[in-house]
Amino acid sequence: MGWLTIGVACFGLVLYQIIQGIYRLYFHPLRHIPGPKLAGLTHLYDFYYNVIQKGRFIHHIGDLHKEYGPIVRITPDEVHINDPTFYDEIYAPGRRRRDKPWYYIPIGGLPSSTITTLDHDHHRMRRAFVSPFFSRRAIQELSRVTEGSTLKLMSRLQRFCDEDQVVRLDDAFAAMASDIITYLYYGHSLGFLDSEDFRSDIRLLVNETAATCHINRFFPLLSMVLSMMPPRWLALIKPGSGHLFEYIEKLSRMAAQAPPAIDAEADDEGVKKRPLYKTILARLRDPQIPPEERTVTRLQHEGGVFLGGGTETTASTLTFASYILGTHPEIVHRLRAEIKEVLPTPTSRATWVELEKLPYLTAFIYETLRLAYGLIFRTGRIAPTETLQYRDYALPPGTIMSSSAYFIHRDPILYPDCDKFDPERWLQGEKSEDLKRYHVSFSRGSRSCVGKNLAWNELYFTIAYMVRRFDFEMHDTTAEDMKIVGETIFPVTTRGLVTVYAKVKAVE
Repeated sequence: MGWLTIGVACFGLVLYQIIQGIYRLYFHPLRHIPGPKLAGLTHLYDFYYNVIQKGRFIHHIGDLHKEYGPIVRITPDEVHINDPTFYDEIYAPGRRRRDKPWYYIPIGGLPSSTITTLDHDHHRMRRAFVSPFFSRRAIQELSRVTEGSTLKLMSRLQRFCDEDQVVRLDDAFAAMASDIITYLYYGHSLGFLDSEDFRSDIRLLVNETAATCHINRFFPLLSMVLSMMPPRWLALIKPGSGHLFEYIEKLSRMAAQAPPAIDAEADDEGVKKRPLYKTILARLRDPQIPPEERTVTRLQHEGGVFLGGGTETTASTLTFASYILGTHPEIVHRLRAEIKEVLPTPTSRATWVELEKLPYLTAFIYETLRLAYGLIFRTGRIAPTETLQYRDYALPPGTIMSSSAYFIHRDPILYPDCDKFDPERWLQGEKSEDLKRYHVSFSRGSRSCVGKNLAWNELYFTIAYMVRRFDFEMHDTTAEDMKIVGETIFPVTTRGLVTVYAKVKAVE
C-alpha cells in the first residue's frame, strides 16, 4: 500500500508539471513575449545561470536582448525590458503602485527590512520612518561626520604613503563608509578606520550574504532557518566565520538595548516640539510606531540592510574611482587643477556646497557612478492594478518587470563608446541635463535608494580630498581585474567584489 501511494504521488507530480508546462507555454499571459521557450517553461533556466554559473545570468540576459529585442521573457512570470524610455514605467513614482516580487524576501536573509517589503503601501509607511534622516538638509548637517571620517581616511593613506606600503583601497573605503553609516544608525561609529588592516565586519557580512543571494532565492526555507539560528550555532556550521557571527550577535545586542527616542524639547511658551531623533534606531523604536514595526528582529533586519548597503555601494564606487585615478593621468590633471580652486593646499578644507559647484568634479562623479553601476541585480517591480503597454506587448497586472543599471548605463545611443570613462559626457549643457534622466545608479521612483544624498556627500568629500593630496600607483591590479563577470546583487569580478591595490604618492 505504501509503494502504491508513493507511485500515485509521483505520477500526480509529473502530471502537474506537464500541465503547468503546457499552461506556461501556450496559455500564460506572457506567452506572446519573445524569449527562449525554456525560460518561459521553468525557473531552472534562471537557476542554471545564477546558481550553477555563479551570477552570470546578467550577461546572458544581454545576449537574449541581442537575439530577441528590447523585451524578453526571462522566467515563466518575469519580463526584462532594456529600454531607457520605459524605465520610469517600471520604477514609477509614488502615486502609482509598485509592489516587489516574492524573490526579494529571502534574497538577503533580512525579510522584515524596508527594502524587502513587497507591498507598496507597507513600504511607503516604513520608508517614511527613516527618509527624514537622508534629506539634503539632514545630510548637510551630517557633513561634520562624513568630512571627519574622510579626513581620518586621508591620515591613514598618508601613513601608507610615508611607509611606501601597498594599501587595499576597497577595504579602506569600506571602513570609512561603515564608520559613517553606523554613526547614523546607532549614534556612534564602530572604529573601523582605526583598525590596522581596515577590518570591516560589515563588509564581511555583506560578502557572506551576497555570495548566497541566488541560492536563497531558490531555497527560501534554508535562508529562513539560518536567519533564525543563534550566531553561535552558525559559527559551528561555518567555523571560519566565527568572528563574523560574533559581530552579528553584537549588532543584535545593540538593537535590543538601544534607547528609545529622546524626549521632546519645549519651546519658549512651554509647548513641546516633535520628539528628537538623533539616530535611525531611536526613530524606529518610537512608541508611536505600531508594535509589530519595532520588534528586535525588525530592528536587526533594518540595521543589516542600512549598514550593508551604506558600506558596500559607497565603497565599491570609490574603489572604481581610485582605479580611474590611478590609470588616467590626463583626467587627474584636469580634476586636480579644478579642485585647487577651493583646496589651495593639500590640507585645505571645503564644504559640500563648495565642492558641488565644481563642474568637472561633478562630471567625474556622474561618470564614476555610471560605470560602477551600484546594484546590478535585476530589481523587479509589479504593477498590481495597471496593464502596461510596451510597444505591441500588453503587460497585465501582476507581471514581474525588471531592468538594470548595467544595461541602461551601457546604452549605445545614450552613451556612445559606453566602456570609455569620459566625464565630458556630463559637460554638454542641455544635452547632459537630459542625460541625467537616464542616470539610474540609485534606481528611480518610490523605491529609489533612500541614501543617495549621503552617497553623493561621501563621494564629493572623499574624491576631492584624495585627488588634492595623493596619486595612486596601481599594484597587482589591471583592467582585467576590474571586468564584471557576474553579479551577486553587487558587481562581481574574478576577485569577488571590486578590489584595488595601490601605492599612495603625495602631491604638493
